[in-house]
Amino acid sequence: MRLLVLVGCCLLALTGCASGGSLLPTAPAAGANDINPRPRDQVRDGGDLRWPIGALPDNYNQNHFLGSQVDTDKVTSALMPSLFIGTADGGLRPDPNYLVSAALTSTAPQVITYTLNPRATWSDGIPITWRDFEAQWKTRNGSNPAFQVASKTGYQDIASVTRGSDDKQVVVTFARPFAEWPSLFSLLYPASTNADPAVFNTGWVNRIPTTAGPFALESIDKTAKTVTLRRDPKWWGPPAKLDRIIFRAYERSAQADALANNEIDFYPISSSVDLLRRAQAIPGVAVRQASERLYSHLTFNGSPGAILSDVKLRQAIAKGIDRAAIAKRLVGQIVPNASQLGNHIYPFGSKDYRDNSDTLRFDPAAANRELDELGWVRPAPGATRAKEGRELLLRLLEGTPNPTGEQIDRTVLDQLSQIGVGVVIQPVPIGQVATQYKSGNFDLVSFAWQTTATPFTSSRALYAEPVGNDVQQNYGRVYNPRITALFEQGIRELDDAKRADIGDQVDRLIWQEVHHLPLYPGPGAYAVRATLANFGAPGFADIDYINAGYAK
Repeated sequence: MRLLVLVGCCLLALTGCASGGSLLPTAPAAGANDINPRPRDQVRDGGDLRWPIGALPDNYNQNHFLGSQVDTDKVTSALMPSLFIGTADGGLRPDPNYLVSAALTSTAPQVITYTLNPRATWSDGIPITWRDFEAQWKTRNGSNPAFQVASKTGYQDIASVTRGSDDKQVVVTFARPFAEWPSLFSLLYPASTNADPAVFNTGWVNRIPTTAGPFALESIDKTAKTVTLRRDPKWWGPPAKLDRIIFRAYERSAQADALANNEIDFYPISSSVDLLRRAQAIPGVAVRQASERLYSHLTFNGSPGAILSDVKLRQAIAKGIDRAAIAKRLVGQIVPNASQLGNHIYPFGSKDYRDNSDTLRFDPAAANRELDELGWVRPAPGATRAKEGRELLLRLLEGTPNPTGEQIDRTVLDQLSQIGVGVVIQPVPIGQVATQYKSGNFDLVSFAWQTTATPFTSSRALYAEPVGNDVQQNYGRVYNPRITALFEQGIRELDDAKRADIGDQVDRLIWQEVHHLPLYPGPGAYAVRATLANFGAPGFADIDYINAGYAK
């Protein structure tokens, strides 16, 4: 399952492309993070981390269709079990707070045996056992459509989940090989949530009934737009260094003032030149930067009956979008040699990343020629193309206020006007935009995806076959069975190098299908209070909620 991010609501310097070089001297290195690392004995006990987010989550069940968002992940990852921890080099390691071991114990059939930490317990006092795994498998394998899941990947390949030597041992037997099995059961939710569709779908709306992490829920205040977590005294692992984490919804344009006024303790710079300059000028604030898994993109709605349902039309329009110019304009003043993104599956800077964007190059001459061939002709120079009396007008959904998204959208509008494609920007309040594009009510929409350490698993749901309203994360409803077949092949390939080759093949096919158009990787820069330790720019690693705190 991939995490959804609204394109950062940043206040951009409206000065076009960079002319005097970038404001950060070097590009972030892959396979590293920038978090001011300190051993636990050099981090003081106590203190609050005041954390800005874009909006309060609508649903704190991250496995739900509406819960698969980055802001949800930031809150719930401090509260719920994740069996494996992402590392700076892009890998995964078992979390000993939840796992004694997790091992491949058979290959024919594939069997994974998990031995759980005997102390691992839900906040209601019920031990975490094999039954929680069984319930999550049954919920997410697609067998019961009443559960509105974000992704079925991996779970639909499991034949059984059974008790091992005791309740703390889980035996997962696969009907088909599944290479990225460490992605499963993270985040893990209790059997009480996964046993009932009503609880799964709505039981975590504006509430968090059960936890099992270093922090527990203190309060959700919708009026103040805050979620407050407190260090959980019931936590069996090393105690968190912080007393509390306070998440608060802030408009991005207000975050620099909030940091300067000691209201928050960090903020993501994203693609905002102004936020970077402000960060560099605030006393006691450091700019930390690392390559990250986040990227901005433009999704096309190719559902049956939509104007962009014709793949040849999508290809022609995509050739009229200058992604390099967008990357330079949005992040060219922040990072040196700002790059467009060339892969849908592997993050920029990772070992398996390959730039396949030559499959769909920016070529306005070809775009004009192909649109003419498709019968979309210009009645006059500078006019919008039309075919059989229908103008080629695309509805570009835009969450507001969102100055970064607005910059992307207006750049796309200007570029497409050069090839005779009309764009009508449809503003929607920022808190409602995700619901709109998840329902397919758009022609184009820009937002961001955050990938994971298991790229096939986090990508597969984006290209799933829509079945009625069950689209998983394929919001544009663009479907090609060849893509599904390649994902099936790759997800079952246990050899890492061979799986990466399959990933290369499927990425090229995704480019041809014009499912979505990657724009640029996130710069991975954060403004962070300089005294914060083990926190900042995590890069490919997961956030360390236990050891983050303030240096002594």
